[in-house]
Amino acid sequence: MKSLAIVRNMSASDIGKRVIECEIEGMRALSKVLGATFDAVVECILNLKGRLIVSGMGKSGHVARKIAATFASTGTPAYFVHPGEASHGDLGMITEQDGLLLLSNSGETEELRDMISYATRFSIPLIAMVRRATSTLVTAADEALVLPDIPEASPVNAPTTSTSMMMALGDALAVAVLESRGFTPEDFNVFHPGGKLGKAFMRVENLMHPREDTPLVGQDDLMSKVLIVMTEKSFGCAGVINREGTLIGIVTDGDLRRHMSPEILELRAADVMSHNPITVTSRTLAAEALRIMNVNVKARSITSLFVVNNGKPVGILSVHDCLRAGVI
Repeated sequence: MKSLAIVRNMSASDIGKRVIECEIEGMRALSKVLGATFDAVVECILNLKGRLIVSGMGKSGHVARKIAATFASTGTPAYFVHPGEASHGDLGMITEQDGLLLLSNSGETEELRDMISYATRFSIPLIAMVRRATSTLVTAADEALVLPDIPEASPVNAPTTSTSMMMALGDALAVAVLESRGFTPEDFNVFHPGGKLGKAFMRVENLMHPREDTPLVGQDDLMSKVLIVMTEKSFGCAGVINREGTLIGIVTDGDLRRHMSPEILELRAADVMSHNPITVTSRTLAAEALRIMNVNVKARSITSLFVVNNGKPVGILSVHDCLRAGVI
């Protein structure tokens, strides 16, 4: 059998472009129909005392799994229940405190009927995401999100444009709910402690060396002591504090070279230090601290930052600490 590309006298890339353009058309049409019903669905999800149960069959089921995972990772307790398993006992997982989000292209998916009946029987909020406005699912639902009637990108009518719109609509709901909750990057980090997402939201306090391991000297200390501290702590620098314990400067290898003379050991830290060192707080994102070091490394050769809270040093962070932790 000849390939579709040869039959239609189109290259594979031309077909791919046509598919993408068709799905883009679906996204544009979808954005235009969002309105009061979308607002009502978001309000419904926000008001749930329990969890959001998401379900669907076939391709809609795969999309439903992703939507449930997105909600769960952004502060809304949610999980996917397979409609077939629901009919064989898993309906018992759904409580009257929960809400149902059911996905179906036709709105007539036979496997969803038991879940629809269960929601009706126990007055569980039911949200439909469908393509057909006149269907059993829409009739039973408290709120129905109806997809625009945009043709599938596949010539055999395989779910393509419709599932892309469902996926986008699920993302839109999840983001609208998380912003309405005031969900923050800090909250997001709680659910993503591993991987790049978790590392991106890691705080300096999770990586820094504590104060007792931080190279610190007094402003009146002789450079002979400063050199010993710098050698012992191995950060290539020493923070200079005043009598109140406030960080007022830093002595680096560069400062030593600029003041190199036979009398350097008789100088005091305040005579050699650079003023106004670049610092971060313990709550600064580690990624931001790494960015600061990268931006300044050529100009000042910064490979370590003193961690300061309310003017007082509480630790030190090196570029190697960030790289070892996978912060990028």
